[in-house]
Amino acid sequence: MCPVGPRKLRSTSAPACPPVGAVAALVAAATLAACTASATLPELKTAEHRADAGDVDGAVAAYRAAQARCGTLRPARRARAACSDALLGEAEVLEHAARTQPAIQTYLAIPARAGDDAATAATAVYRAGVLLLHDRQVTQAWTALWRAVTDYPDEPIAGDALRTLLSDGRRRDPRGLADQFARLLTPLAETEVADNLLWSLADLSEHELDNPAAARALYDRIPADHPTSGLRDDARWHAARISRLLHDPAGAVARLRALLATREVAFGTGSYFSVWLDDAQLELGKLLRDDLHDLPAAAAAFRQLPKDYPASILRDDALYELAVTLEQLHDHPGACAALARLARDFADSKYLPRGRELGCE
Repeated sequence: MCPVGPRKLRSTSAPACPPVGAVAALVAAATLAACTASATLPELKTAEHRADAGDVDGAVAAYRAAQARCGTLRPARRARAACSDALLGEAEVLEHAARTQPAIQTYLAIPARAGDDAATAATAVYRAGVLLLHDRQVTQAWTALWRAVTDYPDEPIAGDALRTLLSDGRRRDPRGLADQFARLLTPLAETEVADNLLWSLADLSEHELDNPAAARALYDRIPADHPTSGLRDDARWHAARISRLLHDPAGAVARLRALLATREVAFGTGSYFSVWLDDAQLELGKLLRDDLHDLPAAAAAFRQLPKDYPASILRDDALYELAVTLEQLHDHPGACAALARLARDFADSKYLPRGRELGCE
């Protein structure tokens, strides 16, 4: 059995020749390196080569041989990875060879063989569901896809299963699908897939069920209940968009400002910037001007966009909207200055012809 333990780097002040007590450590490190080098099962390499050569049966046999040996690898994480490759690899070879039914059966058998490897089991069930759906075995497909969601709600693939269910179900029975999503909100509220459930139900509510108010409420729950969700900023953007459709400009402004506030957090922590930030800044200015008639605040919002997002493709939009807003404020020189900057920085902007209508030389 290969030794397992932390590896230490030698200090720069260490002597050129190791003391006697260090020899055993060096031997152990060399042994560990040898174990690491041989950690990939030769059966897996054989399976890949046979699959590339079109030898489906040979690849399947090699993957099964790998399944028999993968558990002997150390450390345990290498065994888990090798066993996952061996189990999924067999099904994938059959799938790529268009042996659909054997592939489905192989995928569905994996959870019972994967032990505590939930990620591999969830992936297998999801792939079986997709194959069943493509093969028009709809009832069996939905059973597998729902299983990927409910049995493995903390695995990333559960979100993929939800998207597949949404895409297929919205054209079959959107009301029934929405009811099923709603029934799962409470039992899965503390799982990783909960924000995806809210998103899917919001999407259905707005588009298929024609209930934008319900959709907005669901979108609002994502940043409130799941503040670290990858869907958080998108949810705020869509909730703001729906607020304007519902003739609630103040609500839209509040949501856009909450979205824009994430820029400061991202700047301070080195996190990512949402793709919606510059859109939100431009939309904020339009709402303040056109809906709430707060022209000074609108002008400030438009001025802020080029400062905060110097690489944004919306900078010329902001300069044009700033010029329009300043003209409404009876600041004709300021409007012309904004248009002059627009012409200088964006010579091919679509807004230049419109800007001439403001009467600037």
